[in-house]
Amino acid sequence: MAFISLLLAFALQPGTSEFVPLADLPPTEKLAAGPFLIAAYAFVWVALMFYLWTIWRRLIKVETEMRVLAQKTARR
Repeated sequence: MAFISLLLAFALQPGTSEFVPLADLPPTEKLAAGPFLIAAYAFVWVALMFYLWTIWRRLIKVETEMRVLAQKTARR
């Protein structure tokens, strides 16, 4: 019952059933989402590059340790 009343409340709100172009909206209702979107993509790319860099560094460390171990076992 509460879901139906919530649905009716949204359906009966004025202005929700018609399209309003962005140019016709008042400045207080405009959201410049472009910078937020660019910042989000930049953050994801930087985080991904940092993650790949840390994996690369750990891989070099493991390869070095394996090379040292191989040299130690070859001497026996």
